[in-house]
Amino acid sequence: MQKIIILDFGSQTTQLIGRRVRELDTFCEILPYNKFPEDDPDVIGVILSGSPFSVYDPSAFKVNLDTIRGRYPILGICYGAQFMSHTLGGRVEPAPSREYGRQNLTTFETSNPLFKGFNQGSQVWMSHGDTITALPKGFKTIASTESVQNAAYQAEGEKLWGVQFHPEVFHSVQGSLLLKNFVVDICGSTQSWSAASFVDTTVAELKAQLGNDRVILGLSGGVDSSVAAVLLNRAIGDRLTCIFVDHGMLRKNEFTQVMEDYKVLGLNVIGVDASEKFFADLAGVTDPEQKRKIIGRDFVEVFNAEAKKITDARWLAQGTIYPDRIESLNITGKVIKSHHNVGGLPEEMHLQLCEPLKWLFKDEVRRVGRQLGMPEHLITRHPFPGPGLAVRILGDITPEKVRILQEADDIYIRGLREYKVKLSGEEARRVLAAGVPADMQDGTIEVSLYDQIWQAGAILLSTVRSVGVMGDERTYEHPVALRAVTSTDAMTADWAHLPYDFMARVSTDIINHVRGVNRVCYDISSKPPATIEWE
Repeated sequence: MQKIIILDFGSQTTQLIGRRVRELDTFCEILPYNKFPEDDPDVIGVILSGSPFSVYDPSAFKVNLDTIRGRYPILGICYGAQFMSHTLGGRVEPAPSREYGRQNLTTFETSNPLFKGFNQGSQVWMSHGDTITALPKGFKTIASTESVQNAAYQAEGEKLWGVQFHPEVFHSVQGSLLLKNFVVDICGSTQSWSAASFVDTTVAELKAQLGNDRVILGLSGGVDSSVAAVLLNRAIGDRLTCIFVDHGMLRKNEFTQVMEDYKVLGLNVIGVDASEKFFADLAGVTDPEQKRKIIGRDFVEVFNAEAKKITDARWLAQGTIYPDRIESLNITGKVIKSHHNVGGLPEEMHLQLCEPLKWLFKDEVRRVGRQLGMPEHLITRHPFPGPGLAVRILGDITPEKVRILQEADDIYIRGLREYKVKLSGEEARRVLAAGVPADMQDGTIEVSLYDQIWQAGAILLSTVRSVGVMGDERTYEHPVALRAVTSTDAMTADWAHLPYDFMARVSTDIINHVRGVNRVCYDISSKPPATIEWE
């Protein structure tokens, strides 16, 4: 299978490059900068990512270009472009001022294959402190902006390009076209990687891998584990047993609704109501980390107890996706993030690991879900923390506090789903790229607020009480904070600018209908410095 290799030099947007390549129906792998695969016949091109380093930094990541130059087409992005220029004899120097934000191409070489189809004045996005002040011998400038002379270059007579802007971000309006020119036209991708081909290939591989064995899968109700379950069910049918644990801190009616969804999908699911155990073990606990540890421990205990009943199981399946597995390196070269696993399973169970979604990004998981015919509300479900509402309640956890938060959260989420907005330009492109089904008419799409944002939820400030007045009576009840963010991968997130009339309506509905709440606030913090969840 054809593939593009993306060498990661530590940029925050490396995963975004990978997603853009996948959107071109082309398989890609993101690898550490120094882990290029030797003699892989499927590699058709290489992309060098950006980096937080300067090329002159002693700690900067470096790769021997001789191992790839001339063998594959190469595209360097930001640091990747600067690194190639610096290494091959050019000059990179600190810019007079940091070059950050939107700029427009004042000139570009219209005949160059990298810029085929580009418009005059096309907007690009810069983000660097250094700039290329002189190119290596035999290189030529192919694009400039008002302040960046060498915005893009090519080695003459070679399939080697560098761009100092970021084509992977939405603010580079024709960035996807540039990547298509490189991946499809220059590297020769046949664009055969798709949700349909993935389903067919993966089902066949699962049948061969699992044979007649029985598989256990822990379901969360989220899109990743649900899509993994449907894929496995298509491959091995009722030899898959799914376990869905209710720890009592799911959203309102979620356990019942999700179990109904799984029944419609034809899955073999064991539903376990273990809420009493979780509430008992969490009684009086206020420290966020301790709450997470107790919930994680209890989940493992409950899951193990059910799994042990399936004595002939040989495999444990997980909804692990590609971002969970991508190695991320710090300046020491040590792995600082590895893919997650279900911890605590007894060794004597001897379960082998099965991860059918391990090559997919989140957007691709949703596309595969649609290809499998899954209900749209399961596919577009926002990320939800494993500990559930426990990390959205400040202070100790009680059934009454969970009830209050469930009611407030239900009003908020239903409101987001019902409120429709019209989007155009960058916002419309971002939502469509995330896989949200919508028809573009006159450059505009209509979607719900829920589909426009990455994640939303209500937070109960149970350690705080505020004074209010209801029906001429004084109240002394809890505030609720509403949270909604936009993001592409949750590494960074911005608070969603929700319409004032929507927030006014939701605030009124929560205060009027949820006993125990007399004040509603909206969280306008971005990540960083804040996190998406409060605990």
